[in-house]
Amino acid sequence: MQRVRNRAVQLFAFAVLSFVMLGTSVMAADRASVAAFLKVTGFDVAIDSIALSASSAPDMLGMDASDFGLEWTRLANDVFQPELMQTRATDILEQTLSDDMLAHAATFYASDLGQRLVDAENASHFEEDAVKYAEGEKLVTELMAENRARIDMLKRMNQAIDPNDIGPQAIQEIQVRFILAAAYAGLIELRIDEDGLRAALAETEPELLKSMEESALANSAYTYQNFTDAEILAYTEALEDPEMQLVYELMNAVHFEVMLNRFEVLAVRMADMQPAQDL
Repeated sequence: MQRVRNRAVQLFAFAVLSFVMLGTSVMAADRASVAAFLKVTGFDVAIDSIALSASSAPDMLGMDASDFGLEWTRLANDVFQPELMQTRATDILEQTLSDDMLAHAATFYASDLGQRLVDAENASHFEEDAVKYAEGEKLVTELMAENRARIDMLKRMNQAIDPNDIGPQAIQEIQVRFILAAAYAGLIELRIDEDGLRAALAETEPELLKSMEESALANSAYTYQNFTDAEILAYTEALEDPEMQLVYELMNAVHFEVMLNRFEVLAVRMADMQPAQDL
């Protein structure tokens, strides 16, 4: 099997960072409230930014975007339409997001600190990943020498976002489903079965875990560089609240589902443009 390129995995992990699956049933909020929730929390921008992960798709199949010519940009834009992704996310949240969860998260994010955090996060989503990662690494190096307490705080914040470390599993699931969809569509010839594919990807899990941890820290150092230690602590404590934990589990699950769906569709659409290859 042709292995997934390390750089593609690193940037893909950096774009995704964390996904948490949730399977609970709650009293749903109405659609208008969900739309307002998406806006105030910045989750609408996070959903739109899923489109940026499309650049890693050809690499995961041992291909290059240039293999698809000028049509690649058109295809990616068509599959990852913001309106379509927003609708799908809203549909799910309308059925699963409770009024209590919505109110709890909206109250924090509507505050002055909350809105400043959303502005910083929204801007960070659309920064070039490679540049952001490099700048974030520099900041981490400086903090390691000058302010280790802030490093610990950022790690604590990242842990609050994904306390069960489900993110790596979600990324591997997207890779598996995307590769299988590409094989079923005739885009690639997969020489192993699904179990073999999962086993092969499992071998890279230690590398993926390390990459995600480093990426999350670099991303946080970069995104929140203009916030004080006290503000970072306040944000972390807000994230650690049990109600907010449920909100993040749900939002991460929705983010994961939307991305997974779009990558499966992308595989089928790519097959219409490219001769079959071996993987």
